[in-house]
Amino acid sequence: MNKTISATLIEGHVAQQLKIMAIPMVWGLLATMSMNAIEAFFIAKVGRVPLAAFSFTFPIIMVLTSVGIGLGAGTSSAVARAIGEGDHALVRRLATDAISLTFIVAVVVCSIGWFTLEPLFLLLGATQELIPLIRQYMFIWYFSAPCLLVPMVSLATLRAMGLSNVQGFLMSAVALLNALLDLVFIFGFGPVPALGLEGAAIATLLTRLCLLIVTVYILRRRVNLWVSPFVGWAKLYLSWKIIVYVGIPAVCANVIIPFASALIVRMMAAYGTDAVAGLGIAMRIEPLMLIIFYALSGVIGPFLGQNSGAHKFNRLSEAVDVLTRFSLLLGLVLAILLWFFGEAIVSVFGSHREVIIIAASYFLITPISYGAYGILMSVNAAFNGLGRPWPAMILSAGRVIYIYLPLAYVCQLFWQAKGVFIATAVTNIVIGVWAWWWIRCHIKHMPALPEQHLRS
Repeated sequence: MNKTISATLIEGHVAQQLKIMAIPMVWGLLATMSMNAIEAFFIAKVGRVPLAAFSFTFPIIMVLTSVGIGLGAGTSSAVARAIGEGDHALVRRLATDAISLTFIVAVVVCSIGWFTLEPLFLLLGATQELIPLIRQYMFIWYFSAPCLLVPMVSLATLRAMGLSNVQGFLMSAVALLNALLDLVFIFGFGPVPALGLEGAAIATLLTRLCLLIVTVYILRRRVNLWVSPFVGWAKLYLSWKIIVYVGIPAVCANVIIPFASALIVRMMAAYGTDAVAGLGIAMRIEPLMLIIFYALSGVIGPFLGQNSGAHKFNRLSEAVDVLTRFSLLLGLVLAILLWFFGEAIVSVFGSHREVIIIAASYFLITPISYGAYGILMSVNAAFNGLGRPWPAMILSAGRVIYIYLPLAYVCQLFWQAKGVFIATAVTNIVIGVWAWWWIRCHIKHMPALPEQHLRS
């Protein structure tokens, strides 16, 4: 790495550049999501009750993670467009001020979560039997959350520079470290006793502390993006305003997803602990299946951001066309794979038949919509990268509020748990088509739209 800031994404073959950026992200995400699945596997070995408690934490963890994703999207969009415009001083100011903003937000949100833990999880449908286990895990997890969110935003800055390879390497290293620490603290090793679910949270905390130290070092010493965070309110306010213009809608759009997950978990709780555990397994395996879509959504925003800042509008349309064709083909491949091997995959996570049946049913129904869902993810990231966050917000809100939740409620009345999975597939297809149409229309009219300068 060097200390120069240059717009590296505004020239060259579009498909090849997206591929080069996405491959390190795929490996990093694969490592991270594999670690999540491995952690679920470890906890399943401890017992069904700890696994059910772990499953109830998923929506809350996703809410906090979504805050980091949203602030990262706002930071990446602003930084990429500033790079495209050639404003290097603003790039450094944005990168630094994004970290201070993220830290403050993380501490406030986690403090609220700490003091509302028991009533919140009871509201989600957790039983009193599970609350002590959930408390053991989440009390420690909340401490680790700021050490996750700050690196997430820092890595989004590097991604905006086109340095997705750095993020891929760090994510892989962190996942390996977390898996090793899970083995030590969940099952015990040497002087360390077996701590079960609490041990998983300790392993997460230690891993995230290491990640925080490394990412701050890279920003400060390797890419020269760290300037003094202590500036006058006027400069700080300007940076935060630029970041939250995309960041707040992106946070809301991302929080909607775990909000829906929380309601779905509550619906599934009506069918028993096994149904919740089965859904929990499916929700941790599914990201592994969608990993390439996540990688593409992670790089399309910076790509479009730099090119829109440099007014390379033809490259925007080409990028969307490439992603559309690829998403549909990959979605078909994943659907065929999971139709034939879904039950065998979920069987790895336990031998309890009722849990396996629920998870396998999920993968018989929802994969048909993966291609459309991949398009939706990329379109949301594309709008954020262009500095137009509200279409992404509308798409996410429309998907959950107007289609998914009402349809899931109706379908589960007729087909029980499978009805929720049917609703998921139908919703993904409908919103995916809408998203594809909207982004194409928007890019087509971009040269006629008034320019939106970062400092305005």
